[in-house]
Amino acid sequence: MESSGHYAVALEVNAETDFVARNADFQAFVREAAKIALNTDGSLEALAAAHFPGESVTVSEKLATLIATIGENMTLRRVAKLQVEHGVIASYVHGTVSEGLGRIGVLVALESKGDVEKLSTLGRQIAMHVAALSPLALDASGIDESVVAREKAILLEKHQGKPANVQDKIAESGIKTFFKEVTLLEQPFVHDGSKSVAQVLKEAEGGVGAPVKLTAFVRYALGEGIEKEESDFAAEVAATVAGQS
Repeated sequence: MESSGHYAVALEVNAETDFVARNADFQAFVREAAKIALNTDGSLEALAAAHFPGESVTVSEKLATLIATIGENMTLRRVAKLQVEHGVIASYVHGTVSEGLGRIGVLVALESKGDVEKLSTLGRQIAMHVAALSPLALDASGIDESVVAREKAILLEKHQGKPANVQDKIAESGIKTFFKEVTLLEQPFVHDGSKSVAQVLKEAEGGVGAPVKLTAFVRYALGEGIEKEESDFAAEVAATVAGQS
């Protein structure tokens, strides 16, 4: 994770072992690459082709040299860049191996002209929420139609044999529940389950002194989608959040 003013970057760089992840040269490369990404369009292609400071090589070429030196394969997997016009971009790193580096990284963008310190505190709490509950999108409009269709099909399958109009009502209700479970603004806030994240944001406006809008978030879990994780990150992060509430 790297931030500067109203910009912030989340970067995932994969290595084969934890040993490399704790290597000082590897960590220095990741930090520098994240700083470089702040000055790109936020795409992986732009980052790979960008100049690596102090050397006549690109980021991709620098990584190739690092691979040859350490003797283990590494890849620039994904990068995301967030921006706010006014407000803050809060971050949270879980499973920290070094400052700003860890197993799960989250960025949360809050647009507001209110108190920056209070916004930062709120943003970090929401970032911890995102790490723990892993929402799929900000709201229902951000959920891929194929995901919604799959969930609806599962619901209909469970209630086969019932009249079509009954099935439709069950599916409609089930999809609404699904959205509450997987969209950030509708999820029960991890620090206070009696309120949704949207309600927490609205209530925070009084203390912040201005309207607050959560415009975007990023959640990267190391190796997510590559192979089955050996531990339950969500449960682990939830336990951490509970301990800090």
